[in-house]
Amino acid sequence: MEARFPGRKSLNGVKLELFSEDDIREIDLATRDILTNAGVQVSDEEARQIFKDAGCEVDEETYIVKIPDWLLNKCLDMAPSKFYLYGRDDEHTLEQQWCGKVHFTCFGTGIQVCKYLGDGKFETRDSTDADLAECAKLVDWADNIDYFSLPVSARDWAGKGAEDVHEMYTSVANTVKHFHHIDPVGEHVEYYWEMAKAFYGGDEKKARDRPIFSMLVCPTSPLELSHNACQVIIKGARFGIPVNVLSMAMSGGSSPVFLAGTLVTHNAEVLSGIVLAQLAAPGAKCWYGSSTTTFDLKRGTAPVGSPELALTSAAVAKLGQYYGLPVFVAGV
Repeated sequence: MEARFPGRKSLNGVKLELFSEDDIREIDLATRDILTNAGVQVSDEEARQIFKDAGCEVDEETYIVKIPDWLLNKCLDMAPSKFYLYGRDDEHTLEQQWCGKVHFTCFGTGIQVCKYLGDGKFETRDSTDADLAECAKLVDWADNIDYFSLPVSARDWAGKGAEDVHEMYTSVANTVKHFHHIDPVGEHVEYYWEMAKAFYGGDEKKARDRPIFSMLVCPTSPLELSHNACQVIIKGARFGIPVNVLSMAMSGGSSPVFLAGTLVTHNAEVLSGIVLAQLAAPGAKCWYGSSTTTFDLKRGTAPVGSPELALTSAAVAKLGQYYGLPVFVAGV
């Protein structure tokens, strides 16, 4: 275990040390204490059974699952330190690696767009499927964006059909780059999978070996894996689809006001999701993800552009490196 989790690592000649070895180990130990003694709420019956079969203590009245140290270590050993995001061709295929090259993507998901009408005039309206297609084509052109994450919603499909399924189709139809689905629905993952297979002419092995899309899912802070999060994680792992387990804890709102406490909460949420993925399918491809920030107590918002988000992102990046995992963090 110690060889896998060195705690300190230079990245492409740039080195930013936010923690001493003792600091990061204290966060790790505090996280393990939460997972072992307090547990996380798992609001999905299938997921609770998976945890129970693996040796976790499960309370079916409170839905609390306690994850022992030995199981966390086992699952971290199974989680790959490198995997690929496949585009339609090799030119647009990316390597996601522990302490590897930094890649960039757009990030959302917005529900409105601002259209320039000329002469200083703008129109703000709900985003549509057509807007999503235009965004995909723009990212397809932009060399500085490595893969396409869902930037806006197809709000014209809301209440009319499976909005998330249309967003999947529109995205993969309008870019040759890998698609990162930020708003997946657990009950619809099979539909996404059928689209991926269709790209390969129905060849399931190719779709598993070279998935052209991945999924992002958020635990619910504090310390819950919702039904939807669990189903996305389980199905993604079993289909071979990379899953980004990304906490969006808000310091002072859904997590402790002190950033050190928020890091512990964040860490427990992400690790519990990664453990579930490995139990569902050993070797499942996972990111250690973060869009954790502070909570603006005055305005009741989550300021994603705040200095605290940058500090938190740098901190959780070190945690992901500590566990030997590819990392995905929000930028400012």
